Amino acid sequence: MDPRPGGAPTVLRMVLGKRLQDLREKAGLSFEQAGRALDVTHATIRRMEKAEVGLKIPYVEKLLTTYGVTAPDEIGGFLALCREANRPGWWHNFRDVLPEWFSAFVSLEGEASVIRAYEPHYVPGLLQVPSYAQAVLRAGLPNATSEEIDRLVTLRVERQALLSRAEAPLLWVVMDETVLRRPIGGPKVMREQVGALMDAADLPNVRLQVIPFAAGPHPAMYGPFHIFRFQLKEIPDIAYTESLVGGAYFDDRDDVSTFLEALDRMCAQAAPAQSTKAILDGMRKEI
Repeated sequence: MDPRPGGAPTVLRMVLGKRLQDLREKAGLSFEQAGRALDVTHATIRRMEKAEVGLKIPYVEKLLTTYGVTAPDEIGGFLALCREANRPGWWHNFRDVLPEWFSAFVSLEGEASVIRAYEPHYVPGLLQVPSYAQAVLRAGLPNATSEEIDRLVTLRVERQALLSRAEAPLLWVVMDETVLRRPIGGPKVMREQVGALMDAADLPNVRLQVIPFAAGPHPAMYGPFHIFRFQLKEIPDIAYTESLVGGAYFDDRDDVSTFLEALDRMCAQAAPAQSTKAILDGMRKEI
């Protein structure tokens, strides 16, 4: 999936796109036939179903009738969901500093029931204290202004609210020992950050594991990634990787399975989650 065309897709827009696909296939229509009903190309229909463009209300209404949906309340309900899906997410307020490709990440993160991650370099954003986040962002964005860094730190802190909400997702993170050994922001910041990780390890919906240097090589030494899982049946598991110039999203079953298998192997190599607090406490004493 490419989140860039037409703006970052919200999860609801992805759900509605999948429902439009199901309705089209149930009606026995091809992309070309559906496109002719709207006088658009087949590519437009495909992009609507893949949530790569916004859902124009007249287009959706015409497609629903073309697919045999005639009940006014059913059409009205679908269109109401489309209007909701087209509204900007709360993170839209940070569009001045938030890259478009990462907006999709924030949307997925906010709707996932399970978030699994591998981090070889630094503490995941959902677990960073502000002082640590500022040091990480300053290193990664050396040309950013102080105001932009402060805005990004605020965004990162607001994202963390999902861990304490009702029906919070399970956050399961595997970190390399490197994450805890690399001095970011100085000793005071590192002690604060490690202490925050110890507190997070006590949360019922957070599971932290550390891969020690002694564990040797593992399947994902090439870089960090996230895997999102959703309760909504229309949304498959989605994997995310990031580079200096953007992010990539994978929802193909075979691709995601590759990430899942690598992460499962790393979980087996890592120290058990129940020993994480003791590991963190020992490292904090060394700082």
